[in-house]
Amino acid sequence: MDYTKHLYMTLYPNNALIGSHLEPEQFARHYTSGSSRHYSGKVIFAQIDPDYRNDYFPIDEVYAELVPHEDGRPKATKFIKSYRVLEHVDFSAIQRLYLVTQEGHALGLDAAPHDAEHEKDKIRLYAEITPMRMMALSEHDFPTFGKYITDPTKSKSAPRQFYTQIDVDLIEFINDFEKNPFAPSPVRNIHPSTLRDGFYELKKYIDKHNKGIALDSNLDQFSFAIIRHGFMFASQDETKFFPMPELGTIEKEHFKFFRTM
Repeated sequence: MDYTKHLYMTLYPNNALIGSHLEPEQFARHYTSGSSRHYSGKVIFAQIDPDYRNDYFPIDEVYAELVPHEDGRPKATKFIKSYRVLEHVDFSAIQRLYLVTQEGHALGLDAAPHDAEHEKDKIRLYAEITPMRMMALSEHDFPTFGKYITDPTKSKSAPRQFYTQIDVDLIEFINDFEKNPFAPSPVRNIHPSTLRDGFYELKKYIDKHNKGIALDSNLDQFSFAIIRHGFMFASQDETKFFPMPELGTIEKEHFKFFRTM
């Protein structure tokens, strides 16, 4: 049987370029529950233009090896590259972004302009996803943060970065935490005092605009429901934004994903 050849770039939990016969929803289920290299947790991947080529990737050679199994089953994954992948993928080749729950339910996101209004002097919480995976507090707005973390003059930067913003009202949280020191953190993998101290540090020092607060963003520790705006690919020269639908829309149109997000 002649299957269509797809090109996928996984972004979480690892960054790799993969050839596959599976459609996106099938690929999502395979990656979360169908692989012999079992993985339990969220997955994020992008559908890449199957005609995309870059000399860094031996795509045609792998495509030639992408053949069905002897019993006719489609080939689920054929790894092309698993090192410095995002750095070598043009943003124009990224067609769609898929968020996958631990149960294998996928939500496809389409690219759109980022036109949100930015509140001045607001401190935001960002989760870097690949290749860096830190969590940071920042005074930068969503696209400006991408410019900052891809600045080659910075010690903590990468040529390209995929990241998101976490929807947390830090002022409300800190006010509650000051009244109740046993109040839980709004993000499970960050201690509440770490959030508070980082917030106060940015407010105290005028010349400081960013504060790392966790070495690993670990998306499995929080729900897709607290993603603010969506997901951003950034470099020094460009960005590509994939907005997150409203929760009501997800519940109405993608209930299985909503129930497990």
